[in-house]
Amino acid sequence: MEQSWSGHRGDRHGPQLIRVVIVDDHPVVRDGLTALLSGQENIEVVAEAANGLEAVAVCAAHRPRVVLMDLRMPKMDGATATKLITEENPDVKVLVLTTYDSDTDIVRAIEAGAISYLLKDTPRAGLVGAIVAAAEGRSTLAPHVATKLVQRGGAGAPSLTARELDVLRLVAVGDSNSVIAQRLGIGEGTVKTHLHNLFRKLGVTDRTAAAISAIAVGLIPNPHAEER
Repeated sequence: MEQSWSGHRGDRHGPQLIRVVIVDDHPVVRDGLTALLSGQENIEVVAEAANGLEAVAVCAAHRPRVVLMDLRMPKMDGATATKLITEENPDVKVLVLTTYDSDTDIVRAIEAGAISYLLKDTPRAGLVGAIVAAAEGRSTLAPHVATKLVQRGGAGAPSLTARELDVLRLVAVGDSNSVIAQRLGIGEGTVKTHLHNLFRKLGVTDRTAAAISAIAVGLIPNPHAEER
């Protein structure tokens, strides 16, 4: 478990602040989110950006813990910005906050590295809770988004073998292929084969998306939620 966040403490003994960057091309939305979050003792809005290109630069400069990311913006879209930001600093957690919930938007955002996906009609308490969860490495999906992820695999969750579930649980806690191989007593090549099959069955193309999708459809528990 991570010992520290990018940020500072409100006081020597107080709770650690969650540094947040807000990315949206509408000034009124940025202003509204900043006003909403300014009343939270454990959250500090450190910067804003009006498009994905600005977001990449702002995150490099301010090193936030959580980014609230819109998707459809000029100059660079949110999914592309998410990929660049998370590749540069995996400790930054991107929470997508958008009005769009198409299958394409959802999958692109998750595969780009977004940890959570919420719609802009999310109640204030739900948004604040999702920001705290993201800072702790836990995913939050809008109910409609989770339903779409289930539907992408058919009427329900895909059928996985016991070994595939073992691999998926270890992927969800962040283990590498070599660690998974060692823990399960199998070769790395076999791990890669299981991952290939998991990606196909879940309809995703990377490990993060596989773990988030599996948690969303109830195939495996959220390991971070169990730590609480």
